[in-house]
Amino acid sequence: MKKILLIGAVAVIVIYVGLMFFLGSIVKSGVNTVGPKLTKTKVELAGATISPLTGSGTLTGLVVGNPKGWSDSDAFRLGKVHIAVAPFSIFGDHIVINEIIIDGPEFLYETKIVASNIKDLLKNIQEFSGGSDPNAQTKSGKPIKFVVKKFRLTNGVARLGVGAAALPVPLPPISMDDLGVKEGGITPDQLAGAVMQNVLSGIVAGTGEALKKVGSTSGAAAAEGLKNLFSKPKPPKP
Repeated sequence: MKKILLIGAVAVIVIYVGLMFFLGSIVKSGVNTVGPKLTKTKVELAGATISPLTGSGTLTGLVVGNPKGWSDSDAFRLGKVHIAVAPFSIFGDHIVINEIIIDGPEFLYETKIVASNIKDLLKNIQEFSGGSDPNAQTKSGKPIKFVVKKFRLTNGVARLGVGAAALPVPLPPISMDDLGVKEGGITPDQLAGAVMQNVLSGIVAGTGEALKKVGSTSGAAAAEGLKNLFSKPKPPKP
């Protein structure tokens, strides 16, 4: 009897781990397939684990590359993202995400007068049509839609410029609730666009505050850093 119970327990564990791996693989594959089409840049998700019972899980190593016309550096990196999905809604055309918690993300903010890499990334997302892409549809042909009840981004940092001259600027926390609830769900591009729009606003606000502080109280060292960041390099003497 004990042997049968032991075999049964092992079987349950194997099934549970298999389902967790299966769900994680679906998320990872979806991000790595749809992501580049959504942003028109490199998008890589290193790993994903989701509990089939609770729907909670973790995404690790999400990297999004810069749009064309900018440096070869990544536009942003998210180390770990906590998510909680309504169990098994991932198999349907209406995915309910109870919460997304992003802590400590890093963004690269490059500017050219009125343009920026983040603005161009947002533009790419807004130009994407999720409904026309077969990877953003179910087998029945219906577009996959999302509802996000709670979104939080905390302890974010934007780095202004590239390389040693980059100036780190803390971002204000971003909070959004009930995304897509009134609409009965929103497409991946609409969801990404809403998030990136808030991130862009946060970067602009954080940059403005940093410049004010530098201009008034930060001292010569920080001022020199900003001068180097925004000044054009002088050509070498012949």
